[in-house]
Amino acid sequence: MPNYRAPQIHSSEITPEEVWQSRRYWMKAAGASVLTGAAAGWPSIGGAATLPSLEATVSKRFFTMEPRTPEKDAASYNNFYEFGLDKGDPVKHAHRLQTSPWKLRIEGEVVSPKTLDIDDIRKLAPLEERTLRMRCVEGWSMVIPWIGYSMSELLKQVQPTGNAKYVEFITDVQPKNMPGLSSRAIQWPYNEGLRLDEAMHPLTTLVLGMYGKILPNQNGAPVRLMVPWKYGFKSAKSIVTIRLTEKPPVSSWMKALPSEYGFYSNVNPEVSHPRWSQATERRIGEDGVFAPKRKTLMFNGYGNEVASLYTGMDLRKNY
Repeated sequence: MPNYRAPQIHSSEITPEEVWQSRRYWMKAAGASVLTGAAAGWPSIGGAATLPSLEATVSKRFFTMEPRTPEKDAASYNNFYEFGLDKGDPVKHAHRLQTSPWKLRIEGEVVSPKTLDIDDIRKLAPLEERTLRMRCVEGWSMVIPWIGYSMSELLKQVQPTGNAKYVEFITDVQPKNMPGLSSRAIQWPYNEGLRLDEAMHPLTTLVLGMYGKILPNQNGAPVRLMVPWKYGFKSAKSIVTIRLTEKPPVSSWMKALPSEYGFYSNVNPEVSHPRWSQATERRIGEDGVFAPKRKTLMFNGYGNEVASLYTGMDLRKNY
């Protein structure tokens, strides 16, 4: 890994595990109604109930029988630092995000670079509803019915060259609309990366909606990534550029905290974050203040599908 220097980050800009766990506890204790997915004092979904519907065929291949996270929880408890560092900040502020018009540029080591608008992207391949687990590095998880299709469908349109080995995802920057950009926690714009074979895997999903509707702004509208076997920060939101490269991109969190965040970031219960264990997780929306934590599954439970991508690799070293 290159020797990048981490910028000075104030402790107030990083939410410790015990803070968000405590916040969740007191929100539950204050009278949250988990049966309806409502939490006392939480902001509204921000218009999600009135978002346009997005028709999709239910995927039989990418589906779990686990209970879905209540839509209100999934749309109200988010990491989207462009709108603030607290989990409730995105739903408060993301209504300011301008999602139309929207252009997505695919460039770099490709034969046919393209710029697509959101309508082009939605029509590129048949839309599927994929009910997938999402695991956050902070120790919480959700099960969400995402709407989209495999990222490979998009990448095939630009014909990667023989030099293309990696894919970088760059998100939008709207200084007037994103109050979180004032934070020095990370460098903007936010960027993430995958190996090309990871990006081309059928599970890697280009997401355009959730819960039968187009994406709410706070969840990464109008187009985001979902890589369910990796920690959530790998799934970039509000993407404006996809760049195929010969060398591995250095992601925003690798620049900010290289001792804590590596390129691969596969869900691995045996590799602890330097400040907390990854062995267990809290499923957002599950009944009961004192509901026991779940055991974290290797590759977030998708080992049968993706373990072969890492044959022979030391996943402790390649974290």
